[in-house]
Amino acid sequence: MIYSEKVMDHFANPRNVGEIENADGIGEVGNAKCGDIMKMYIKVDGNVISDVKFKTFGCGAAVATSSAATEMIKGKSLEEALKLTNKAVVQELGGLPPAKLHCSVLAEQAMKAAIADYCKKNGIALEPTAGCESCGECHDCQG
Repeated sequence: MIYSEKVMDHFANPRNVGEIENADGIGEVGNAKCGDIMKMYIKVDGNVISDVKFKTFGCGAAVATSSAATEMIKGKSLEEALKLTNKAVVQELGGLPPAKLHCSVLAEQAMKAAIADYCKKNGIALEPTAGCESCGECHDCQG
């Protein structure tokens, strides 16, 4: 399998790894097919994601997509972050092999699950499918 330089960089030097204590929202998704499990933590200040961290148990593509997704939503409003698609994550990474595209779907789902958790905890009405592109692989998201 050939990965782009960006994928290799995010795998070798993942950004935003770890946990956020007292996170405002936590999303955890998993895929039994490949054994990848992603957990994403967000801190929200005034409707903006001020901090985001992740823990991923999985392959290099799973780590790279988690890392890239966190970079792409940090500093964004909840509405902007919800528009992030797995396709945008793949594009940011310079592509993924077809067999690893599901990893980008997991990154999108983990982020959206963390935002949904935040909204639920704070009584914020959120359109369940906001920003979710139906990919046919949604099991854990609300789409």
